[in-house]
Order: sequence, then C-alpha cells, then structure tokens
Amino acid sequence: MAAHPRKKLTFSILIPFLVFLLFFSIMIWQKYRSSQEVPVAPSRQIGEGSRSATLFFAAEGTRLAREAREIEPCEDDTVCLESVLDELLNGPVGGYEKTVPEGTVVNAVRIEGDLATIEFNRTFSDAMLSGSSAEMLAVYSVVDTVAVNFPQIQKVKINVDGNEAVILRHLDLSDSLEPDYSLEHSPSAEPEKKSDGATTMRKGGPR
Repeated sequence: MAAHPRKKLTFSILIPFLVFLLFFSIMIWQKYRSSQEVPVAPSRQIGEGSRSATLFFAAEGTRLAREAREIEPCEDDTVCLESVLDELLNGPVGGYEKTVPEGTVVNAVRIEGDLATIEFNRTFSDAMLSGSSAEMLAVYSVVDTVAVNFPQIQKVKINVDGNEAVILRHLDLSDSLEPDYSLEHSPSAEPEKKSDGATTMRKGGPR
C-alpha cells in the first residue's frame, strides 16, 4: 500500500514537466519554422498610377519644343496641375532651354471649369529675360503645358503675387490666354513698332 503515495508523487512531478516540455518544444518548432520561411515583400507596382506629362521648353531660343516627363500619381486635377508646373519649373532634362526664370515658385493653382488660374511669385516677372520673344516663350510654355495636359482647360490666367493685372515689358497678362501651338514651329514675332519707334501693345502678344 505504500507504493500508491509514491506513484501519486511521481505523477504530480511528471505531469508539469511534460507540460513544460511540450510547451518548450512548440516554441522551438515555431522559431525553426519562422527561420525557414522566406519573408514576402509587399507587392509594389513601379509607376502604378503615374502619368506622362508633356512640357514645353525653348529650343534654339526662338521656338517651343515638347519634352515628355513622368509625374507621380495625384489625387485630382489641381494636384496634378501643380505637379506638372513643378516639373516645368525644374527645367528640361534634355537639350532644350528653360523658359521660366530661375527661382519662380507657384503660389497657388485654381481650376474653374475651362479656366486655370496660376499665381507665381514676383520672380516670374521681375527676373524675366528682356525681349518680347523671351516673354512669349516663357508665358506660352506655361499656357501650352497646362492646355495640352488638361484638355478640359481652354484658357489660362497668370497672376503674379496677388496681382491679377500683370503687365510685363511686352506682354499684357491681365486677361486669360488660350494656347498657341504655332510657337513650336516658327520664331516668335517681333514687336510691331509705330512710325515714331514706340512699341505697339497687344494683349497676350508682343507689345
């Protein structure tokens, strides 16, 4: 009869030991299995949602030329337009020439129906290269870039630092402008002059 308490004592020690051993074995097995699994990186499609933009830069200082550029995915037309303008301000990556003065910044962008309003900082007008051709190329590189990438936009209004009636040396920007793709093929027209030598003024064109 003395053997029964001894068996109970043995079982009371053995059962917790077996439970601990089982638990320990499971932990080791899980760790081993995890070490054998190759981690799977989250899938990522390069360029997913990206779009190709067409930018207008100067070629030979006399005409506009197109350059393609990939832009990041964007949520709506306003954000996309800001991205396109940022790329335009960054300048060309090929052999073309930048049209907009260095240091120009987009302050605000607004799209209302077929009209896009773009506000630049004062550098756009203050640092503009002199001459009607330089102004034409700078202004219409912006207008044509906006219109060709956003077909629903028919007119572009350019403001400078809150001024909605901007007048450059040769161009009047107080009204909205329509794109002019003819500047891709022929040099900008020279400003017309009156008989007394004064430069004539036209809205959206050389003055």
